[in-house]
Amino acid sequence: MTANRLETDTAATTIDTPLALLRAVRGIARRAGEVILQFYRPFVAGAALDISRKADDSPLTAADLAAHRLIAAELAALTPDIPLLSEESAEIPYAERSRWSRFWLVDPLDGTKEFLARNGEFTVNIALIDAHRAVLGVVHVPAQDVDYWGLASGGAWRAQSADDAGTPIGVAAQLARPLRVVGSRSHRDDALDAVLARLGPHELVTLGSSLKFCLLAEGRADLYPRFGPTSEWDTAAAQAVLQGAGGAVLRLDGTALEYNRKVSLLNPPFVALAPAARDHLSLFAEVIAP
Repeated sequence: MTANRLETDTAATTIDTPLALLRAVRGIARRAGEVILQFYRPFVAGAALDISRKADDSPLTAADLAAHRLIAAELAALTPDIPLLSEESAEIPYAERSRWSRFWLVDPLDGTKEFLARNGEFTVNIALIDAHRAVLGVVHVPAQDVDYWGLASGGAWRAQSADDAGTPIGVAAQLARPLRVVGSRSHRDDALDAVLARLGPHELVTLGSSLKFCLLAEGRADLYPRFGPTSEWDTAAAQAVLQGAGGAVLRLDGTALEYNRKVSLLNPPFVALAPAARDHLSLFAEVIAP
């Protein structure tokens, strides 16, 4: 095994620092990605895929469930004392999870609609939540063989392939002209259009899943306003990456987006941004009623 080879044996990894834990979680995310690709590649080639519907009518595939099972088992082995909340196990009552000080927050396949559209813009998201904050996160992009990972208070990195030890990434130091705005590929709404109309000259890039945050973390975009519904597992891992890269994810009142504060697992409206774009937050608050 080369010196920069990603550790693939979770059980053999010594978890004595946040970076070591992050490295182990990156390995879990990549293995979940391999499971997802076992479904995705035949599907792209025309094979049938087992698809069902959740209570909210969102799609659920066999790939979602298989990735969930792998992540749940490997995180339980890695950190048996830390509970897990996943999109595919979201029925845990608030009375129970409200007692958690730390927990894993997972979306085993973020961007199922992008998966079904065969555009490759889906991710594996694994975050560690501590005292309601996303402190560690990994975002793996199976179809592109790309990883993003970060510590909210200690840096962020990007890698292309398992053998890549990673390159530090950071948000843009200055706003681009025209402003670079990221939006959801599948969830455009009137509120976003109202904000865009007041922003002045801008370029809108649409992407699926948590890749929108990662574009900001790499310094390739300035703002990601989101006013439509998202769930906590959609944002936590990428928020840790973005914060590690020097950015922020803020509610419209300027406070940080937090987790497991209430019965509902839906996020409020938020804006992900580089610090240079923070002055735009007041504009969003004016357009979007609390």
